[in-house]
Amino acid sequence: MSGADTRQREGGAVRWAVVLPLAVFAVVAGFFVWGLMKSQPRVIPSVLIGKPAPAIDLPALPGLTDAAGRPIPGLSADLLKAPGIKMINFFASWCTGCLQEHPFLMQLAKRANMPIYGIAYKDPQDKSRAWLEKHGNPYTRIGVDSKGRTGIEFGVYGIPETFFIDGTGRIIYKFIGPLNAEAWEKRVRPALARAAGPAANAPR
Repeated sequence: MSGADTRQREGGAVRWAVVLPLAVFAVVAGFFVWGLMKSQPRVIPSVLIGKPAPAIDLPALPGLTDAAGRPIPGLSADLLKAPGIKMINFFASWCTGCLQEHPFLMQLAKRANMPIYGIAYKDPQDKSRAWLEKHGNPYTRIGVDSKGRTGIEFGVYGIPETFFIDGTGRIIYKFIGPLNAEAWEKRVRPALARAAGPAANAPR
């Protein structure tokens, strides 16, 4: 056997020694992630659960008014410690999942015994306003997060994402993805009831 053949065979062995462990790791990691998503879709732990929500100080969406013609206010830190559970929903006009969940949010706004706050995330103000005027506004207050800084503080990595905050300003639950009636009844309401305690009035 020539020296060139020997070097070629040794080089191939070295490549396999490097590639094979990486391939095995990738397969194992893939099965782990797949199993996690299959058993608990859209459930990704947040380090903020059980901790105070980041302070919010966001301007209002200009030109947006309520049914009585009054300007809809922005978001401030004092809202987070108001009594009862609050819901904060990150949305944008370019978000297809936001459009998917929007009809349910409109229904929820009519019957849920809690305020729903919106945060327009990385969206031009005129597009956010036009989108809400077209599809309806379920939010009692809306803050503009043009640069996404508040989203970063909340750990948002893809919208829609929805946070639930108790009367002490503590994040008690996070839902990733579009909300719908099934998810609300099977996952959100039970989670809020557990977090709020048996004596609390969980949102309907």
